[in-house]
Amino acid sequence: MVKVTKEAVTSIEVTLHIEMDSADEDPFIDRSYRRSVGRMQIPGFRKGKAPRSIVERYVGRAALLQEALEFMIPETLDQVLKDEDLQAFVEPQIEVMDIEPVSFKAVVPLEPAVELGDYHSIRVEHDSVEITDEQVNDVINRLQQESAPWEPMERPVQFGDLLNLQVQGTIDGEEVVNDQGVDYIPQVENVLPFPGFAVYLEGMTDGQEKDFTLSIPEDYPRPQFAGKECQLHVVVLSIKEKKLAELDDEFAKGVGEGFDTFDALLEHVRGRLTEESEVEATRELEMKSLEGLVAIATIEASDALYQRELEMMQRERERMLQNQRLDMDTYLTYIGKTEEEFLDELRPNANERLTRYLVMRKLSQEEDISASDDEVQEEIETAIASAGDSAEQMRRTLSSEVAKENVRSSILNRKVMQRLVEIARGSEESEEETEDVSHALDTEEAQPTDEADGSTTVEAEEQPEASAPANNEESNGGA
Repeated sequence: MVKVTKEAVTSIEVTLHIEMDSADEDPFIDRSYRRSVGRMQIPGFRKGKAPRSIVERYVGRAALLQEALEFMIPETLDQVLKDEDLQAFVEPQIEVMDIEPVSFKAVVPLEPAVELGDYHSIRVEHDSVEITDEQVNDVINRLQQESAPWEPMERPVQFGDLLNLQVQGTIDGEEVVNDQGVDYIPQVENVLPFPGFAVYLEGMTDGQEKDFTLSIPEDYPRPQFAGKECQLHVVVLSIKEKKLAELDDEFAKGVGEGFDTFDALLEHVRGRLTEESEVEATRELEMKSLEGLVAIATIEASDALYQRELEMMQRERERMLQNQRLDMDTYLTYIGKTEEEFLDELRPNANERLTRYLVMRKLSQEEDISASDDEVQEEIETAIASAGDSAEQMRRTLSSEVAKENVRSSILNRKVMQRLVEIARGSEESEEETEDVSHALDTEEAQPTDEADGSTTVEAEEQPEASAPANNEESNGGA
């Protein structure tokens, strides 16, 4: 019979010591035997037909037991949690203590204790968005520069020109630069090949050669060159400048898909800048609202939760590196840190992400916010419809239960953030005041009208990050 001892019990965590006897182990060892026998060729028996007793003598009971641990421990723990009426908030941490008989320790994180405080008192100022003529003109000037062709010039070099150069450079007699026919735009901020190089080009003419020496700064990022002298020989092969178009209706017709008039282009640019500024203002409002919620909340959670969030962030980083064809060891070597130092740097971000998730999750409970199956399906259908030629692939991707739960988390996160912003802007207070006045003026026959929706709708991808510890190890859902 399985023996269970509670070694440490708090409101947020339980440590269980679980001991099994031979009778408990036997069904699992039998499963291990049935899985293993098909892979074995034992003399005197057809493959897969050797009885268990023979297999045990051939490979040893310990080998079968070792393989059985893969399913023995999680299944036994699941049953123990049911028997003890314990609900793990995330996957428990397991440590095998002994093999014969099997005993293991399980640290079981329970529901964290989260108190939000007086979150209805959170207030965040929301500045109105104003786009200036200068901002619009900056965009127009950039469009003008981007569309302008390069044309040959017969004047001396100026900053911003497009030059074609021949460059040779030596340090301590060793050639370190040898570029033939390289394009180069001299700018003060351009530090290639070395800081100060661009300055020497100003005033040169087509075909001119020049020799000069540059002192490489001590803090130069390529340490093999830092603090040394570089002798450079430069030949200007050609000089070009941009031919700027007139800012008129004809210019407007050539921008993007084209505009009928220059005024229409100006209006479009102002509209886009307004939209972008409103998105940014909304993001800032969301972040400040969430910071306000976190500031007044009190959280008591198992250390195992924070450790798990750290491990999840580590795996996320590893997947990102894999996409860049790098492994973690190479990355650590490149940044000059040990794995322990890397994790120490990552830990504050992991703690912050978990904290944000926990307070938003609690807010969803307090405000009774949920995401229905219909909302999930509508979101999925919208994503499929917008996928164009990849619609069928998108449908397959979003058909799994894991994908649907991720969509549900995204919707829920969005709705919770919408509600938080509504509170932080004082929208609900304004609505209550309006209701009070309305009720005072209403006659008995008056019927109540629907309240205006004062919420701010924000797309899921624009939400501040708040990950969710989930039963699925690779999942990071929202509130």
